Amino acid sequence: MKKTKTAIPSSVHRCMGRDGVIREENSGQDRLLEKLYTSFYGRILLKVLTQPGLSRAAGIFLDRKASCFLIRPFIEKNQMDMRPYVKRPYRSFNDFFTREILPTERMIDCDPSHLVSPSDGKLSVYPLDETAEFTIKGSVYTLERILKNPALAKRYEGGYACVFRLCVDDYHRYSYPADGEKSENIRIPGILHTVNPVAVESVPVYHENTREYCLIRTENFGTLLQMEVGAMMVGRIKNYHGPKQVKKGSEKGRFEFGGSTILLLVQKDRVDFREEFLKHTEQGIETQVEMGEWIGTAVCGTGYSGEG
Repeated sequence: MKKTKTAIPSSVHRCMGRDGVIREENSGQDRLLEKLYTSFYGRILLKVLTQPGLSRAAGIFLDRKASCFLIRPFIEKNQMDMRPYVKRPYRSFNDFFTREILPTERMIDCDPSHLVSPSDGKLSVYPLDETAEFTIKGSVYTLERILKNPALAKRYEGGYACVFRLCVDDYHRYSYPADGEKSENIRIPGILHTVNPVAVESVPVYHENTREYCLIRTENFGTLLQMEVGAMMVGRIKNYHGPKQVKKGSEKGRFEFGGSTILLLVQKDRVDFREEFLKHTEQGIETQVEMGEWIGTAVCGTGYSGEG
Protein backbone atom coordinates (compact mmCIF):
# COMPACT_ATOMS: atom_id res chain seq x y z
CA MET A 1 0.00 0.00 0.00
CA LYS A 2 1.33 3.41 -0.93
CA LYS A 3 1.96 5.61 2.08
CA THR A 4 0.42 9.06 1.92
CA LYS A 5 1.72 12.12 3.69
CA THR A 6 -0.09 13.39 6.76
CA ALA A 7 -2.62 16.05 5.86
CA ILE A 8 -2.37 19.55 7.33
CA PRO A 9 -5.15 19.87 9.90
CA SER A 10 -8.00 22.27 9.13
CA SER A 11 -9.53 22.42 12.63
CA VAL A 12 -12.90 21.69 11.03
CA HIS A 13 -14.41 18.24 11.59
CA ARG A 14 -17.80 16.91 10.51
CA CYS A 15 -20.08 14.62 12.48
CA MET A 16 -23.48 13.17 11.58
CA GLY A 17 -25.72 13.62 14.62
CA ARG A 18 -28.48 11.25 15.67
CA ASP A 19 -30.96 13.72 14.18
CA GLY A 20 -29.42 13.22 10.73
CA VAL A 21 -27.85 16.69 10.67
CA ILE A 22 -24.16 17.09 9.74
CA ARG A 23 -22.45 19.49 12.12
CA GLU A 24 -19.04 21.08 11.77
CA GLU A 25 -16.81 21.32 14.80
CA ASN A 26 -14.44 24.29 14.86
CA SER A 27 -14.00 25.11 18.52
CA GLY A 28 -11.43 27.25 20.25
CA GLN A 29 -9.99 24.02 21.65
CA ASP A 30 -9.52 22.70 18.10
CA ARG A 31 -7.69 25.87 17.06
CA LEU A 32 -5.43 25.70 20.11
CA LEU A 33 -4.63 22.05 19.41
CA GLU A 34 -3.85 22.87 15.79
CA LYS A 35 -1.23 25.36 16.97
CA LEU A 36 0.23 22.80 19.35
CA TYR A 37 0.44 20.05 16.73
CA THR A 38 1.56 22.09 13.73
CA SER A 39 3.97 24.69 15.15
CA PHE A 40 7.59 24.22 16.20
CA TYR A 41 7.11 25.56 19.75
CA GLY A 42 3.83 23.74 20.12
CA ARG A 43 5.52 20.41 19.42
CA ILE A 44 8.16 21.19 22.04
CA LEU A 45 5.40 21.84 24.60
CA LEU A 46 3.68 18.60 23.60
CA LYS A 47 6.72 16.61 24.72
CA VAL A 48 5.75 17.67 28.26
CA LEU A 49 1.95 17.56 27.94
CA THR A 50 1.86 14.01 26.54
CA GLN A 51 3.92 12.41 29.33
CA PRO A 52 1.90 9.96 31.47
CA GLY A 53 3.24 11.50 34.68
CA LEU A 54 1.37 14.74 34.03
CA SER A 55 -1.91 12.88 33.53
CA ARG A 56 -1.30 10.83 36.67
CA ALA A 57 -0.74 14.01 38.69
CA ALA A 58 -3.94 15.54 37.32
CA GLY A 59 -5.76 12.30 38.11
CA ILE A 60 -4.71 12.45 41.77
CA PHE A 61 -6.27 15.90 42.10
CA LEU A 62 -9.43 14.94 40.18
CA ASP A 63 -9.95 12.02 42.60
CA ARG A 64 -10.14 14.40 45.56
CA LYS A 65 -13.12 16.19 47.09
CA ALA A 66 -11.45 19.53 46.35
CA SER A 67 -12.03 18.97 42.63
CA CYS A 68 -15.83 19.06 43.00
CA PHE A 69 -15.88 22.81 42.27
CA LEU A 70 -15.06 21.94 38.63
CA ILE A 71 -18.27 19.96 38.09
CA ARG A 72 -20.87 22.72 37.64
CA PRO A 73 -18.76 24.85 35.22
CA PHE A 74 -17.98 21.70 33.20
CA ILE A 75 -21.68 20.84 32.88
CA GLU A 76 -22.54 24.40 31.85
CA LYS A 77 -19.69 24.80 29.37
CA ASN A 78 -20.55 21.55 27.59
CA GLN A 79 -24.33 22.15 27.82
CA MET A 80 -24.81 18.69 29.29
CA ASP A 81 -28.25 17.22 29.98
CA MET A 82 -27.91 15.43 33.33
CA ARG A 83 -31.43 13.96 33.35
CA PRO A 84 -30.33 10.59 31.86
CA TYR A 85 -27.86 9.95 34.70
CA VAL A 86 -28.27 8.43 38.17
CA LYS A 87 -28.84 11.31 40.58
CA ARG A 88 -26.49 11.22 43.56
CA PRO A 89 -23.86 13.42 45.25
CA TYR A 90 -20.38 13.20 43.75
CA ARG A 91 -17.27 12.61 45.84
CA SER A 92 -14.87 14.14 43.26
CA PHE A 93 -14.69 15.32 39.66
CA ASN A 94 -13.68 11.83 38.50
CA ASP A 95 -16.63 10.39 40.40
CA PHE A 96 -18.84 12.73 38.35
CA PHE A 97 -16.99 12.01 35.11
CA THR A 98 -17.51 8.24 35.47
CA ARG A 99 -21.18 8.68 36.51
CA GLU A 100 -23.65 5.90 35.73
CA ILE A 101 -26.45 6.29 33.22
CA LEU A 102 -30.00 5.16 33.99
CA PRO A 103 -30.68 1.61 32.71
CA THR A 104 -33.60 2.91 30.63
CA GLU A 105 -31.32 5.28 28.68
CA ARG A 106 -29.20 2.72 26.82
CA MET A 107 -31.26 -0.16 25.49
CA ILE A 108 -29.03 -2.97 24.20
CA ASP A 109 -29.99 -4.53 20.84
CA CYS A 110 -30.49 -8.17 21.84
CA ASP A 111 -30.64 -9.72 18.35
CA PRO A 112 -27.81 -12.33 18.45
CA SER A 113 -26.94 -11.57 14.80
CA HIS A 114 -26.39 -7.87 15.58
CA LEU A 115 -23.00 -6.47 16.61
CA VAL A 116 -23.51 -3.43 18.84
CA SER A 117 -21.54 -0.33 19.74
CA PRO A 118 -19.51 -0.79 22.93
CA SER A 119 -19.83 2.90 23.85
CA ASP A 120 -21.27 6.29 23.10
CA GLY A 121 -19.11 8.25 20.67
CA LYS A 122 -18.38 9.30 17.11
CA LEU A 123 -17.92 6.24 14.90
CA SER A 124 -15.80 5.71 11.79
CA VAL A 125 -15.49 2.28 10.09
CA TYR A 126 -12.29 1.72 8.09
CA PRO A 127 -11.69 -1.29 5.80
CA LEU A 128 -8.36 -2.99 6.53
CA ASP A 129 -6.28 -3.81 3.45
CA GLU A 130 -4.36 -7.00 2.74
CA THR A 131 -1.54 -5.82 5.04
CA ALA A 132 -3.89 -4.87 7.92
CA GLU A 133 -3.42 -1.12 7.38
CA PHE A 134 -5.94 1.71 7.31
CA THR A 135 -5.72 5.46 6.75
CA ILE A 136 -7.26 8.28 8.79
CA LYS A 137 -7.05 11.63 6.98
CA GLY A 138 -3.66 10.85 5.51
CA SER A 139 -2.14 9.15 8.56
CA VAL A 140 -1.42 5.47 7.84
CA TYR A 141 -1.97 3.05 10.73
CA THR A 142 -0.73 -0.54 10.81
CA LEU A 143 -2.19 -3.11 13.16
CA GLU A 144 1.29 -4.57 13.61
CA ARG A 145 2.41 -1.32 15.25
CA ILE A 146 -0.84 -0.75 17.14
CA LEU A 147 -0.89 -4.28 18.61
CA LYS A 148 2.88 -4.88 18.72
CA ASN A 149 2.01 -8.42 17.65
CA PRO A 150 2.52 -9.26 13.93
CA ALA A 151 0.81 -12.67 14.14
CA LEU A 152 -2.28 -11.21 15.77
CA ALA A 153 -2.40 -8.31 13.31
CA LYS A 154 -2.36 -10.77 10.41
CA ARG A 155 -5.60 -12.35 11.61
CA TYR A 156 -7.46 -9.10 10.87
CA GLU A 157 -6.20 -8.56 7.32
CA GLY A 158 -9.09 -7.66 5.02
CA GLY A 159 -11.40 -6.97 7.97
CA TYR A 160 -12.49 -3.71 9.56
CA ALA A 161 -11.31 -1.24 12.20
CA CYS A 162 -14.15 0.55 14.00
CA VAL A 163 -12.97 3.74 15.73
CA PHE A 164 -15.26 5.14 18.46
CA ARG A 165 -14.06 8.60 19.51
CA LEU A 166 -15.40 9.73 22.88
CA CYS A 167 -15.54 13.44 23.65
CA VAL A 168 -15.39 14.84 27.18
CA ASP A 169 -19.18 15.20 27.40
CA ASP A 170 -19.89 11.59 26.30
CA TYR A 171 -20.80 8.74 28.65
CA HIS A 172 -17.41 7.26 29.59
CA ARG A 173 -18.36 3.75 30.63
CA TYR A 174 -18.17 1.06 27.96
CA SER A 175 -19.51 -2.45 27.41
CA TYR A 176 -19.04 -5.68 25.45
CA PRO A 177 -20.32 -5.62 21.84
CA ALA A 178 -21.30 -9.32 21.79
CA ASP A 179 -21.56 -12.45 23.92
CA GLY A 180 -18.33 -14.40 24.04
CA GLU A 181 -15.26 -15.71 25.80
CA LYS A 182 -12.97 -12.88 26.91
CA SER A 183 -9.18 -13.21 27.10
CA GLU A 184 -6.77 -11.57 29.53
CA ASN A 185 -6.11 -7.84 29.17
CA ILE A 186 -2.93 -6.86 27.32
CA ARG A 187 -1.54 -3.42 28.21
CA ILE A 188 0.80 -1.49 25.91
CA PRO A 189 2.47 1.47 27.68
CA GLY A 190 2.90 4.71 25.78
CA ILE A 191 2.44 8.46 25.92
CA LEU A 192 -0.87 10.34 25.93
CA HIS A 193 -1.72 12.50 22.93
CA THR A 194 -5.21 13.95 22.70
CA VAL A 195 -7.46 11.91 20.37
CA ASN A 196 -8.97 15.05 18.86
CA PRO A 197 -8.93 14.78 15.01
CA VAL A 198 -6.37 17.60 14.88
CA ALA A 199 -3.86 15.31 16.62
CA VAL A 200 -4.88 12.19 14.66
CA GLU A 201 -4.21 14.07 11.41
CA SER A 202 -0.76 15.16 12.60
CA VAL A 203 0.80 12.26 14.51
CA PRO A 204 0.20 8.47 14.65
CA VAL A 205 -1.78 8.67 17.90
CA TYR A 206 -2.90 5.03 17.94
CA HIS A 207 0.69 3.87 17.47
CA GLU A 208 1.94 5.92 20.42
CA ASN A 209 -0.73 6.26 23.11
CA THR A 210 -1.11 3.97 26.12
CA ARG A 211 -3.67 1.30 25.27
CA GLU A 212 -5.14 -1.97 26.50
CA TYR A 213 -6.92 -4.72 24.59
CA CYS A 214 -8.55 -8.11 24.88
CA LEU A 215 -9.89 -10.75 22.47
CA ILE A 216 -13.54 -11.83 22.56
CA ARG A 217 -14.30 -15.19 20.90
CA THR A 218 -17.90 -15.09 19.71
CA GLU A 219 -20.31 -17.49 18.09
CA ASN A 220 -21.52 -15.13 15.34
CA PHE A 221 -18.71 -12.61 14.71
CA GLY A 222 -15.45 -14.56 14.88
CA THR A 223 -12.85 -13.23 17.31
CA LEU A 224 -13.30 -9.54 18.03
CA LEU A 225 -10.47 -7.41 19.39
CA GLN A 226 -11.54 -4.54 21.63
CA MET A 227 -8.92 -1.95 22.52
CA GLU A 228 -9.25 1.05 24.81
CA VAL A 229 -6.88 3.92 24.00
CA GLY A 230 -5.92 6.45 26.65
CA ALA A 231 -5.59 10.14 25.83
CA MET A 232 -4.18 13.38 27.21
CA MET A 233 -5.34 13.75 30.82
CA VAL A 234 -6.68 10.15 30.73
CA GLY A 235 -4.05 8.32 32.75
CA ARG A 236 -6.33 5.45 33.71
CA ILE A 237 -8.19 2.87 31.68
CA LYS A 238 -10.25 0.80 34.12
CA ASN A 239 -11.11 -2.66 32.78
CA TYR A 240 -12.99 -4.76 35.32
CA HIS A 241 -12.51 -8.36 34.20
CA GLY A 242 -9.88 -10.94 33.39
CA PRO A 243 -10.65 -14.02 31.27
CA LYS A 244 -14.34 -14.98 31.55
CA GLN A 245 -17.60 -15.47 29.64
CA VAL A 246 -19.14 -12.07 28.91
CA LYS A 247 -22.56 -10.86 27.82
CA LYS A 248 -23.41 -8.30 25.16
CA GLY A 249 -24.08 -4.92 26.77
CA SER A 250 -22.61 -5.78 30.18
CA GLU A 251 -20.21 -3.15 31.49
CA LYS A 252 -16.57 -3.79 30.57
CA GLY A 253 -14.90 -0.77 32.15
CA ARG A 254 -14.55 3.00 32.16
CA PHE A 255 -12.24 5.89 31.25
CA GLU A 256 -11.38 8.58 33.75
CA PHE A 257 -11.17 12.27 32.82
CA GLY A 258 -10.70 13.30 29.20
CA GLY A 259 -11.70 12.28 25.71
CA SER A 260 -10.60 8.86 24.52
CA THR A 261 -11.10 6.12 21.93
CA ILE A 262 -12.23 2.52 21.58
CA LEU A 263 -10.88 0.51 18.64
CA LEU A 264 -12.90 -2.57 17.66
CA LEU A 265 -11.27 -4.94 15.14
CA VAL A 266 -13.40 -7.35 13.11
CA GLN A 267 -12.06 -10.21 10.99
CA LYS A 268 -12.66 -10.57 7.26
CA ASP A 269 -16.09 -11.81 6.11
CA ARG A 270 -17.57 -11.81 9.60
CA VAL A 271 -19.75 -8.67 9.76
CA ASP A 272 -21.72 -6.58 7.28
CA PHE A 273 -21.65 -3.04 8.62
CA ARG A 274 -24.50 -0.61 8.17
CA GLU A 275 -23.98 1.12 4.84
CA GLU A 276 -24.29 4.65 6.21
CA PHE A 277 -21.28 4.14 8.49
CA LEU A 278 -19.08 3.07 5.58
CA LYS A 279 -20.35 5.87 3.35
CA HIS A 280 -19.90 8.55 6.01
CA THR A 281 -16.37 7.35 6.78
CA GLU A 282 -15.44 7.59 3.07
CA GLN A 283 -16.74 11.18 3.13
CA GLY A 284 -14.69 12.06 6.22
CA ILE A 285 -17.80 12.24 8.43
CA GLU A 286 -18.02 10.61 11.86
CA THR A 287 -21.42 9.23 12.95
CA GLN A 288 -22.76 9.70 16.48
CA VAL A 289 -23.76 6.37 18.05
CA GLU A 290 -24.86 5.18 21.48
CA MET A 291 -23.77 2.21 23.55
CA GLY A 292 -25.80 -0.88 22.61
CA GLU A 293 -26.83 0.43 19.19
CA TRP A 294 -26.77 -2.01 16.24
CA ILE A 295 -23.77 -1.27 13.99
CA GLY A 296 -23.49 -4.44 11.87
CA THR A 297 -24.93 -7.88 11.15
CA ALA A 298 -23.21 -11.27 11.25
CA VAL A 299 -22.41 -12.74 7.83
CA CYS A 300 -24.45 -15.92 7.45
CA GLY A 301 -22.61 -19.17 8.01
CA THR A 302 -19.65 -17.69 9.95
CA GLY A 303 -20.34 -19.11 13.38
CA TYR A 304 -17.79 -19.87 16.08
CA SER A 305 -15.05 -22.12 14.73
CA GLY A 306 -13.03 -22.61 17.90
CA GLU A 307 -10.15 -20.71 16.29
CA GLY A 308 -8.77 -17.14 16.27
